[in-house]
Amino acid sequence: MGRKERREREAKRENYASKYSSEKRKHTLIAIAVFAVIAVIVGYSVVVFLTMTVTAPGGPENAGALGSDHAHAAITVNIFGDEFDFSAPAYQIKSSWIHFEGRDGTTIHKHATGVTLEFLFDSLRLDLNDQCFVFQDGRSFCTGDEYTLRLFINGEQVSDIRDHEVMEGDRILVLYGGQTPEEIEAVLLKLESQELVK
Repeated sequence: MGRKERREREAKRENYASKYSSEKRKHTLIAIAVFAVIAVIVGYSVVVFLTMTVTAPGGPENAGALGSDHAHAAITVNIFGDEFDFSAPAYQIKSSWIHFEGRDGTTIHKHATGVTLEFLFDSLRLDLNDQCFVFQDGRSFCTGDEYTLRLFINGEQVSDIRDHEVMEGDRILVLYGGQTPEEIEAVLLKLESQELVK
């Protein structure tokens, strides 16, 4: 092998090395640019997520952002002496704003300011007004000659509870039947001692 061939091979190697180095540098710069764009997008998304006000679809009117409150209240719906079971799957977490959770049917969990009991009952497809408590299957329990629908918040009888915004530690009673004052007091005492599941 002569010097000329050796020089040509060396020149080819140098060209190849130069070309390879140039290609490698090009790919490295492209990779850095791609990762930089991804980092900017992720950073922007994190900033937007941390500073945004959550207004998810289907929320109650005039409610605050999800997470603006976290209150717990005890509730009992007592019809003819039987307590309604909100721990059934059909009544668990039907709304992000206010719901029952963890297979518990005695503690209301509220996750935003401005959320009322009316929104809770609507989300459960139950109708409640000052005269009637109506289930989604059409069964209704309305004040009449023999039986009365009574509503209580924190031991005080009220005419309507729909506009009440749940506050930490509230005790809510929906009572239907012909109970005596003593029987009503016993239900209220039981509700007062009911543990909140947090």
